[in-house]
Parts: sequence; C-alpha cells; structure tokens
Amino acid sequence: MSGPVASGAAGRPDAFGARLAEAMAARGPLCVGVDPHPSLLSAWDLPADVTGLERFALTATEALAEHVAVLKPQSAFFESHGARGIAVLERVLDTARQAGALVLLDVKRGDIGSTMAAYAAAYLADGAPLAADAITVSPYLGFGSLEPALSQARRTGRGVFVLARTSNPEGHAVQSATAAGDGTVAQSVVDAAAERNAGAEPLGDVGVVVGATVKPGEVRLDGLNGPVLAPGFGAQGATARDLRRVFGPELGAVLPASSRDVLRHGPSPLALRTAVRRTRDELAAVVETARSL
Repeated sequence: MSGPVASGAAGRPDAFGARLAEAMAARGPLCVGVDPHPSLLSAWDLPADVTGLERFALTATEALAEHVAVLKPQSAFFESHGARGIAVLERVLDTARQAGALVLLDVKRGDIGSTMAAYAAAYLADGAPLAADAITVSPYLGFGSLEPALSQARRTGRGVFVLARTSNPEGHAVQSATAAGDGTVAQSVVDAAAERNAGAEPLGDVGVVVGATVKPGEVRLDGLNGPVLAPGFGAQGATARDLRRVFGPELGAVLPASSRDVLRHGPSPLALRTAVRRTRDELAAVVETARSL
C-alpha cells in the first residue's frame, strides 16, 4: 500500500511538498517514467502481453527506485492488460515505495462531483490498493472540479500535478487561449495552483505540469510555490540546458521527467542505472549553475 511517512508532533502525515523537496535534495530532481510501451517491450525482447509487462515494469522499478527521487508509472499501459495489468501496477507501487522512491502515478484524471471523488479515493486515500504519493490530474472541466482530489490529497499528505502547459503540440490551442479576464488558460491553472500553495514551506503540494519544450516566459511560475513536472526532457528533445532556459530561477522546483531516454538502455539493470546517474549528474550541474547566477 502506498502511504506517506508519519511525522510531526500532531501525528499527521508529512506534506507531499516537503517530502518531495527532501527526496530531490537527497537523490536529485530526476523523475523517471515506467512506461511499458509495446515498442519498448519489443526493444527488450519481451512479449507484448502481461508477462512481458511484468518483467519490464519490475526490472525497471527494481533497478531504478533506489536511485531516483520519483518514479512515474504510466497507468494506461498497465490498464490495457486488464486486471492482471493492474495487479502488476500494484506491485510496482509497492516495490518503488520499499526502495524509498516517491511514486507519481500518471493517470491524468479529471471529472466532476462524485466521479472525481471516486478517482480521489482510488489513488489518494490511505489504504487504497493503487494509492500513490501523487497523481496527475486534468483541470479542463474547470479547476474547481478538482476539489475532491485536492482535498483528499491534503488530508492524506499526498500531492497532485495539474496539467497546465503540456509538451504535446495538440495542447497549444487550448492551453494558450486567452482565459476569462487576462492571460492564458495555462496561466490561470498555474495561478489557481499557487493559491492552494500559499504559505507552504518548502513547497506546496499542488504541482503543475509544464513541458520542457515550451517557450521561455510562456508561463509565469515565480508565484507557484510548488513543484513543476517537466515532460519533454530527453527523447522529446529538451536538454538540460533547455530546462535552464525555460525555467530560469524556478529550476530548483522543477522535476524533469524522462522515460524512453532512460528505459531504452534496458533490460540490463546496470545500463539503466548508468543512464540515470549520467542524466542525474547532468541535471545537478545545470541546477547548480542556475543557483550561482
């Protein structure tokens, strides 16, 4: 079962933002996806069935969970194998947790009312079989529709990452549209997340997703006071230097996400760990440079 670490005089769980900041300081800011895409299964000479899924996902998790701050399983690749695939995902969550990694479950859920509450119970409630440290959510039924997930996460010491300005080209038309009032839709999402994070130290629990491939200055993050998940790093083309260019002084709160660029080095656990160390060291050098400017 996933669950935050108990702490504090009041016996409440550690807030996700604080646990994430601690993990990033200890292990670096890299987030590695566990994405059992059929093309990667093939590259690892594994069958595109649940046995291949299990070998791929557990090999990657066992090799990497001790060496990264965050693992990000992509739920869809497990769901596509039905109940047996979900059982593998439960094992991935448990294995990663035992190795000390935080788990960000990439589910991108977004709905209203009781349905959103059910999603929150599935992924953010204590004792839920698929409970993770944080999940990705979509705000495009209105940021307020996320309230059940935000409230559940706050109660149980977990976090959410809200899609704001994503790295996929198809998102540009919606996310860069002018919102009611002033600014873009993406900026309105960031601003709403910032309101939830006000006063939190060292980081709030409501993160946003902003692609590493966006234009510098396209989204203002200086008031967010929360983490930024940055897809697009690695196989999608963004480099460590691009991260500094896009995120500037906010780079210290950025969690670059890489999946294929690391996973393509499997199935050798040693090769996977070597790829992570190389990427982690590159990111650390860029973050240190940004801090010194």
